[in-house]
Amino acid sequence: RRRVLCARCSVVHRRSRLPPHRAMASVSDVELGSQNGMKHASSFAALRLDTGNGNGIRITVENLTYRVPSFVDKKQDAELLSNISGVFNPNEMVALLGPSGSGKTTFLDVLAGRKAIGTTTGEMLFGGKRATSQFLRRYTGYVEQFDTLISVLTAREMLLYTAELKRPMAEPLAQKELAVDTLLKDLGLWEAKDVVVGSAMVKGLSGGQAKRLNIAIALITDPSVLFLDEPTSGLDSFTANEVMSVVKKLNTRDTTILATIHSPTAYAFSLFDRAMILCSGKLVFFGKSDKTLLTYANNSLRNAVGSPLAEKTQGHSDIEWLIDVFTSADRAGKAQVFAEAFAGSDLKVACDDEMKQAKRATKSSGTGNQSENNDTASSAAQQKLDATSGTTVPGWFAFYVMVKYRTKKNYSDGEYLGPRLGDKVFLAILIFTLYFNLGSDHAPANAVNVSSMLFMWCTLPAFGAASYVPQIVLERSLFMRERADGLYKPATYIFAKMFDELLLLFPVTIAIAAVVFYAVNLSGSFILFWLVYYVTLANGVVLAYLISALSPNMEAANAILPTYVVTLLFFAGFLIRPADTPDYWKWYPYVDLMKFSWGALMINQWKDNDPQFVSGVSLLKEYDLDGKSEWAYVGYLVVFFLAFFTMAFLALKHVNHSKR
Repeated sequence: RRRVLCARCSVVHRRSRLPPHRAMASVSDVELGSQNGMKHASSFAALRLDTGNGNGIRITVENLTYRVPSFVDKKQDAELLSNISGVFNPNEMVALLGPSGSGKTTFLDVLAGRKAIGTTTGEMLFGGKRATSQFLRRYTGYVEQFDTLISVLTAREMLLYTAELKRPMAEPLAQKELAVDTLLKDLGLWEAKDVVVGSAMVKGLSGGQAKRLNIAIALITDPSVLFLDEPTSGLDSFTANEVMSVVKKLNTRDTTILATIHSPTAYAFSLFDRAMILCSGKLVFFGKSDKTLLTYANNSLRNAVGSPLAEKTQGHSDIEWLIDVFTSADRAGKAQVFAEAFAGSDLKVACDDEMKQAKRATKSSGTGNQSENNDTASSAAQQKLDATSGTTVPGWFAFYVMVKYRTKKNYSDGEYLGPRLGDKVFLAILIFTLYFNLGSDHAPANAVNVSSMLFMWCTLPAFGAASYVPQIVLERSLFMRERADGLYKPATYIFAKMFDELLLLFPVTIAIAAVVFYAVNLSGSFILFWLVYYVTLANGVVLAYLISALSPNMEAANAILPTYVVTLLFFAGFLIRPADTPDYWKWYPYVDLMKFSWGALMINQWKDNDPQFVSGVSLLKEYDLDGKSEWAYVGYLVVFFLAFFTMAFLALKHVNHSKR
C-alpha cells in the first residue's frame, strides 16, 4: 500500500480506498502545506479530514486503579488513580482534564505502558486484547510534556531521522522525505526546517517550535493510538490552535487520540469529541465535550454540592469556567463528592452501556475493532496487536541510520569534540615537553622517570573517561524516549555510541601516541605503545557508559567513576610492588585493567634492555613482569573491554532510573 501526497489537502494518504473529498468552506480559510506552513485565516474548522480505512483500535478501560509507595510512609501505598473506566474509540479525540496533580499524566502513562513503578489493577484492553510492549512501542505515538530532541540536528533532520527508524524500510526515502516536508508545513515549521534544535549553549529552535517538532515526531509514523501530554504547554493561543488542528487531522477511523491539556482555548477544546475529567485521581466526568458537559455541571454537580458553583463571569469562556469549577472542588476536598455524583449519573450509565457493547463487539469480532462495512476485525489492526517486535527496522539498519544522522553531526560539533579531544592534546604536550628524549636513557637512575611516565600514560585515559559522563547522563532522557518509541533496541544504541567514540579516537590516538613515543624516544614497538593507549581509552569510554547507566544521576556518576579508577591505580603494580600487596588484596590485580596496561608498556620498553634495579634484581623482575608477554596483556585489555561492554548493555537494558 503505497502512500501518496494528496494534491488537495497535502496529507499523505494510503493509495487504496481513499474517500472522496468534500469541498472546503473556502480556499482562503485554511491553507495546508503552503510555503509558509499552516495559515489560520477565519477558521481551522474548514479542514477536511480523511476518514481512514477502518483499521482503528478501540481502547477500553474498566476499574483501573494505580498505586505507588507513599512518600510519607513507605509501608503504605498512595492511590493515584481510583476505579477509572472509559471507552476510547477510533475517530474520536478525547481530552483529559483536571487540576494539577489530578492524575491526568499518570493515566496517560499507565495506558501507554510507560510507568516504571507502582501496581495496577483493573482491565486495559486495546482492540479487546492486553497490549504488549511490542505493540505499544511500535504502533503508538507519545508526545511527552518535555521536549527530548537531538540538539545538533536541524528540524528536518530530526524528523527524517525518526521517519527512517519508524517507517517501513520498504518505503522509498523520497516518500519519507515527502511525508516529512508535508508535516513540517502542516505544523508551521517549514521556515525553520534548517534551524538546529539547539541546546542551553547553542541557540536553535524557539520553545514553541521545539514543542511542535516533538509533536511531529509522534505524527510522522501514522500511529494507531496517539498519546499527547500537554501538547499546547508553552504555546501561544494561535499556535496551540494550529497544533491541535493538525492533530485533529489524524482523528480518523484509523487513529485513537488521547491528550492531557491544561487551560485549552475555546477553539482547541471544541476540536475534542469527548472529555474525561479527573480530580484527585477520581473520575468526575466522562462524556461528550459539547453542551453535555456544561449541562452536567449546571445541574448534577450543583445538586451534588448543594450550593451554587463558582460564578461564571463575563470574561469566562465555558471551558475556562468548567476548569475553575473542578479545580475549586478539588482544592476544597470535594473530589469524592463529584466522583459520587458522576457514578450515580445517566452519563455513567451510558458509559457502562458502551463498555458492554464494546465487549460484545470483542466477542463477535475477536478484537473489538470495526471495519468499514461490518463488525469483523480488520486484518491490519490484528497484525499490529500481534506484533512480535518492538521496532520497525532491524538493528543493522537502525545502526546505519544513527551513524548517518548522528555521527556525522557529532564530529562537527564543538560541544561533542571538546571534552573528547582537549584533555588528550593538552596532556600529550605536557608529557612531550616534560620527558623529552628521556626514553633513550636506559640507566637505572632514569628507570623510575620512564616508568612513571608510562604509568601516567595509561592512567590518563581512565581518568579522562570522567569527561564523557555529563553528556551520557544528560542524553538518558533522549535514549529512554527513543527506546520507548521503538526506534531501536539497547544493543543498537550501545553499538552505535561505541562506534561514534572509537572511530573518532582511532586517528586521534595514533597522532597523539606518535608525538609522545618519538618525542620521548621510547624503545620497543610503536604499534603496541599506541594499541595499549587506544584499548585502555576504549575501556575508559565504555566504563563511563556503564557507570552512567548504573548511576541515578550525574552527581553519583561523577563520584563513582573517579573512586573506582583510583582503586585501579593502587593495584596496577607501580605504587606498591606485587610482592608487598597484603594477601587479602592479592586477588584485585587480576581484575585491574591498569595492571595489564602498565605491564604491557613496561615490557615493551624494557624487555631488550632491562636495567638492574634494587639489590641486583632487574626492573621487570622487581615488578613481576619478567617473562610475561606484552601482547597477552593487550589481549587481557580486550577481554576487559568486552566485559565492560556487556555490562553496559545489560545496564542500559534493565536498569531504569525513571520515577514516572
